[in-house]
Parts: sequence; structure tokens; C-alpha cells
Amino acid sequence: MYTHRLIQHRTRIFRIIMIYTDKIITNHKHLKNLRSILSYLLLLLLTLPVFGQDKKAGGPCEGCEAIYESPVPFDKLDMLAKLPDATWNGKKPLAINGIVYKADGKTPAPGVILYVYHTDETGHYTAKESAKGWEKRHGSIRGWMRTNAKGEYKFVTLRPAPYPGHTDPAHIHITIKEPTLNEYYIDEYLFDDDPLLTADKRAKLENRGGSGILKLKDVGTMYKAERNIYLGKNIPNYPSNQ
Repeated sequence: MYTHRLIQHRTRIFRIIMIYTDKIITNHKHLKNLRSILSYLLLLLLTLPVFGQDKKAGGPCEGCEAIYESPVPFDKLDMLAKLPDATWNGKKPLAINGIVYKADGKTPAPGVILYVYHTDETGHYTAKESAKGWEKRHGSIRGWMRTNAKGEYKFVTLRPAPYPGHTDPAHIHITIKEPTLNEYYIDEYLFDDDPLLTADKRAKLENRGGSGILKLKDVGTMYKAERNIYLGKNIPNYPSNQ
């Protein structure tokens, strides 16, 4: 869908340029070869970037660039992130942990960056007044992690609520960035006990990076859940040499 819209937009630009080219040629007959030359160059320049877009691992991903808004340099990130909403003050926070594995499904993957964000307890992406960049859309409940030598990651937050008036299950978005690959998204974290996560919705999940459905365990002071991530699993255009 993204590529189709991009082609349509660039086709309109191409047509406008050619209309003005025809007007110039009408008044300057000696430029009659200009149209064919310009047509060839424009087609070359306007189509090549579109095809290149499809070659990115994971395909198009609006908002994935937010991963680069980390307030801490990637190489300084910890494997544990405490999101801004995490609190024990009258609440029971949620801790999610797991291991990121390489494409072979067995070898832990160190140095992988994970970016997560989600709605608040009212189902809204609430941003601070000083928010800039993607924080304005993703809200301020977000965090970054970097897997350790064992491929481990963990973050603590409060369970998000679904969008008000919608049927989408509550979820936590996640984008990942491998050391030698572009950023891409994987399946959202979902909650197995969410009544909005129907059998039909479960069947339509892509399982990018493996299943994102969480089974929460109440350990008294908080909830815990585990999700392991498998790099390249069900990821379009994922290179075979990773």
C-alpha cells in the first residue's frame, strides 16, 4: 500500500513536468529531442527509489525511525528499561522480559536495540508538553533497551488500555534494530486474557519475530510475562546471511 501510493504521487509529478516540457518545446522547436531525453531520465530517477524501498528488511515502517530518538546513545543503553509510567504507588506494574535469538533460533543475539511504546491506562498516547519528534504521536510512555551478551532484555511499565471506542486489543508496539541491519517492527505485545483478542484476530497475526501474546503471572507486587524474540522470523526481505 505504501509503495503504491508513492508510485501514484511520483507519477503525478512526472506528468506535470512533462506538460511544462511540451510547452517549452512548442515555443522552441530546436529542443524537440528534450522530451524523450527528459522522459527517460525522470522515469529512471522516479522509479528506482521505489523498488529500493521494498528491499529493506521488514518492508515499509512508518514511525520506526523513532528508535533513533533514544536519549541515551545505543552503545550506552542497558538491557533493562523502566518506562515513565512504571510505579508501585497503588499500582501493580508489569515486567516483561525475554531473550532475543539470532535467525537460527538458538544463538542469543547481543547488541540488539529494542524500542517500545504504548497507550496509558485510558487508552491514549499521552505526550508531555515539551514533546518533540515522534513522541508527539507515540506518547511519552516509551523506552529503549539493548540486549546484553546473553541476548536478554527487560522492561517495566503499567499495562496499557485499548483505544477508547475501538475493538483493537490493548498492545505494546515494538521496533528493533540489529547491529548490521535497518530498523523494522515485529508483532506487538498482546495480552492473552484480553477479551478483545478474539480467535479471528489471533488467526490474522503475522507472528513477526515470533508470537507476541503474553500470559501474565501475578507474583503479588507485580505482574510478569515473558516473550522471546526470533530475528528474521516472518520478516519480509530478511537477508539470509544474518
